[in-house]
Amino acid sequence: MLLQDKSAIVTGAGSGVGRASALRFAAEGARVVCADIDADAAKQTADLIETAGGTAVPAAADVSREDQVQGMIETAAGQFGRLDILFNNVGVPTPRLGAKLEDHTLEDFQRLVAVNFGGVFFGCKHAVLRFKQQGGGGVILNTGSVAGLVAWGGSVYGATKGAVHQLTRAVAIEGAPFGIRANALCPAGMPYTGFMAAGGLTLADPAHLAAAAEKVGAAHPLGRPITAEDCAEAAVFLVSDRAANITGVLLPVDGGYVAK
Repeated sequence: MLLQDKSAIVTGAGSGVGRASALRFAAEGARVVCADIDADAAKQTADLIETAGGTAVPAAADVSREDQVQGMIETAAGQFGRLDILFNNVGVPTPRLGAKLEDHTLEDFQRLVAVNFGGVFFGCKHAVLRFKQQGGGGVILNTGSVAGLVAWGGSVYGATKGAVHQLTRAVAIEGAPFGIRANALCPAGMPYTGFMAAGGLTLADPAHLAAAAEKVGAAHPLGRPITAEDCAEAAVFLVSDRAANITGVLLPVDGGYVAK
């Protein structure tokens, strides 16, 4: 029970990495606020946790709205007495597969920045304020991307993830005197999460999904695509006390891709 009695928020908890992480956090003893822009999906994840014997509450939140980010943090503090862990996991993909820099519209740019970077900024800001107010430190985990570590297509998407990486390191240094840690996960292609929908991939098409998974896996030295569960396992470790002396780290979960 690595997270026994910890109070955690997972954003994007309605599906993919967010749902897998919320389930794992709860299995390790955390009380979890399952936040998602899709209120029904957030409730489904919370119900899965409760059915398994854990403790969870759903929260509808658009992370690009500062007031809604404040609201989900207040939900955690109000329901569980404090906040110990925030996993800023929400992200949106490149709107059209293969889109070059000049192909992005102003609306594409604004949405990618507002959600991928703005959502993480608001989460970090208000988590730090909460941690300082209550004392005793806290942990922030952000979802970055391999696309923010190397030029891997999706120029604006990659730029927003690079911003997340730099913000993570800054929060780690600024938060260290207060016992606040901050790290980021950097996944590679995840065909089983629905995050590759911009390329027309749907989870409802088994043949298409299997072909995409094989293609993505072939790009990784270990030969396997990355799953939501892979990320969830790394997330549990980074937010737990076993990682008490790890901060400012950008951890690739990529089958060795960036090591090539």
